[in-house]
Amino acid sequence: MGCGVSKSKEFFKQEEKAIKAAVLIQRWYRQYVARTEVRRRYTWHIFQSMEYSGEQSQIKLYNFLGYLMDNFTPTSNERNLISHIFRENEFCRDAEWERHFDYKNIEVPEVYSGPHLEFPLTVEQVTQLVDAFRNKRQLHSRYVLQLLLETWKVLRMMPNISRVFTCNTKEITICGDLHGQLDDLLLIFYKNGMPSLEKPYIFNGDFVDRGKDSIEILLILFSFLILYPRDVQLNRGNHEDHMVNLRYGFTKEVLTKYRMHGKRILKLLQKIFSWLPLATTIDQKVVVLHGGISDTTDLNVIARVDRHKYVSCLRPPKKRNQSLAGISVDSDSTETPQHVGSAKKMPARQMSLNSNTNAKAKPLGGHRDSFHNRSLQDLSQRVQKLTVEEELEVRRRQAGLHKPGFSHSQEQLNPSLSADSCLESTDVCDSVTDEWKQILDLLWSDPMSQDGCVPNEVRGGGCYWGPDVTEDFLNRHNLQFIIRSHECKQEGYEFCHNRKVITLFSASNYYEEGSNRGAYIRIGPDLLPHVVQYQASSMTRELTVRRGQGRTEHSALRELREQLFAHKSDLMGAFQKSDKENTGQVSLTDWASAVESVMHLGLPWRMLRTQLVTTCKTSDGMLNYNLWFDELAIREPSTDHIENSLLETLYKHRSTLETIFRVVDKDNSGFISMEDFRQTWKLLSVYLKMEITDKAISDLAVSIDSNHDGRIDIDEFMEAFRLTDKKSRMERGRSMFMGTANDLTLLEGDPNI
Repeated sequence: MGCGVSKSKEFFKQEEKAIKAAVLIQRWYRQYVARTEVRRRYTWHIFQSMEYSGEQSQIKLYNFLGYLMDNFTPTSNERNLISHIFRENEFCRDAEWERHFDYKNIEVPEVYSGPHLEFPLTVEQVTQLVDAFRNKRQLHSRYVLQLLLETWKVLRMMPNISRVFTCNTKEITICGDLHGQLDDLLLIFYKNGMPSLEKPYIFNGDFVDRGKDSIEILLILFSFLILYPRDVQLNRGNHEDHMVNLRYGFTKEVLTKYRMHGKRILKLLQKIFSWLPLATTIDQKVVVLHGGISDTTDLNVIARVDRHKYVSCLRPPKKRNQSLAGISVDSDSTETPQHVGSAKKMPARQMSLNSNTNAKAKPLGGHRDSFHNRSLQDLSQRVQKLTVEEELEVRRRQAGLHKPGFSHSQEQLNPSLSADSCLESTDVCDSVTDEWKQILDLLWSDPMSQDGCVPNEVRGGGCYWGPDVTEDFLNRHNLQFIIRSHECKQEGYEFCHNRKVITLFSASNYYEEGSNRGAYIRIGPDLLPHVVQYQASSMTRELTVRRGQGRTEHSALRELREQLFAHKSDLMGAFQKSDKENTGQVSLTDWASAVESVMHLGLPWRMLRTQLVTTCKTSDGMLNYNLWFDELAIREPSTDHIENSLLETLYKHRSTLETIFRVVDKDNSGFISMEDFRQTWKLLSVYLKMEITDKAISDLAVSIDSNHDGRIDIDEFMEAFRLTDKKSRMERGRSMFMGTANDLTLLEGDPNI
């Protein structure tokens, strides 16, 4: 008996130890999962914050250029420099575009080994086209132009809101953003089958930009649209816009792949984008649209708009100016007529650019005609501390244009419209503005969890709408739910608003390898969405969760460190405000506050400090901010001839500068003249309200023009001044996955997270 009792006690002791060990393991695992989730969330937040910041910058730049267009006379060099991009957005007759589609004089050489197309297209030809693009072969420009012509003919016959039906047992497949990632489209076709009469598809916009195969995706989708115009629907996205394409890569891609006829192809695509339908309904119970809705969205209004007038949705269309002396707004000529006042007298406009918004307004120059002798430098001296947006707000108050129901998203995206255009013709302006707002909200808006509808200040256009707006919209139009895209989601999809709004994103690995899955939806007659997820890269699928997270986090932090270094001057000023005694050190709390005050990214900086601040902390917990900047990033050797402030400006506004370059490059040649280079920098300096001396610009231009041909290669210039992450340079040649376990151990050992 005694022996049995002893064994029983020993058993219970071992059982107790096992339970304690299980509890400890469970606690550790929960902490590990929690920390991994925190890392995943802040990595995602970094990527999205920088993406939306770029979109906001693009819209602000476009507003600024529009501001110059509205306030400089056609005789000014500055207006002539940018006027061609606004002429693209003016209304013109379709007949004027037909001459751009002429492909018959383009010969296909015998050495061409790519796919050949004959019209009408057949299934075999389209299949061969897909296979050719899979094997990295390019379609000849003659066939591209011919295909675009046939696409335009089909789109012109389609309504603003397409209707499809799930008759019998037919399922409809819906795809979200593809963003030039051909591998995702090919994987969808492999898993789900190619479009056909039995396999209808809806592609929900954002086919182009960011990825490297945007033109191939367009040509594939257009081919299937021509084959099956009733069974393949292409909705327009916010990236089907030539102004957005200037910044995010599609313009550059087309000009690189089609050097001889790239300009014509881009011009035709601008027109085709404007003819893309704006939404699609399934069984009149489900609506598929790219961005979202607002509290004023009305499908009846959207169904009636002349969608092809909105070549760019960033700015309302203006009536064609008949005083252009016979010059077509869509001609290849980039010259601007010297006199337009003979047919219609320009209205007198006064503007205050006084930095004190409460002071009495002082006109910048009186009537608009007085801008004839103005220059960008003159304008720069007057804006001083007041931003363009603040100035336009003053002008709106002065004009008494704050009316009930005026769209916040419209004011935010194009404030000059309310201050200027509506003064000329209120009735026309209200009509055009309402149409434009409907399209703008449809392409740019995002859902939010709170009730209501507010301006989308993160993106800079559209709105955020809540569950109450969704409920009202669905009830008014007798719909069950909304399928939209526009936002990258880690799982490729997301339900919100009581599962009545589905966000669908089809570009996997969007931010970085392993950052997110792609997804598509199949819907049958029961209207129940069936989500299919995937990841296009085989390498990504082979990664463990830990390695995939480490790779994505590494990429996000690298971009963040470069952005921090690019804002060195502003950050230094913020640190020095906290460093009253000029010791060169700040506390980690002051560091976090200063970084957020400059970057405005809404990131958890205190949590990120273990990733961003390592060797420059002192023994008493202070941070040496001078050493921290040295730790962040370094310059390439080729930038030694550039002063630090100019280099910082270059990188901080690199995308904006490249966009201005491509605007100034009127003939899309990839080169700009020395004079246009100087004008580009003047535009940037006024836009940023900063001083860039003529000598600094001239020295920069001369140093870049290494072959002394008097031209600047845009691509070479932008690549010459890329900041590189110091840590990445040190680790170059090593595997990105090495050290992931150490990083995890370090993170787990930090009690402050």
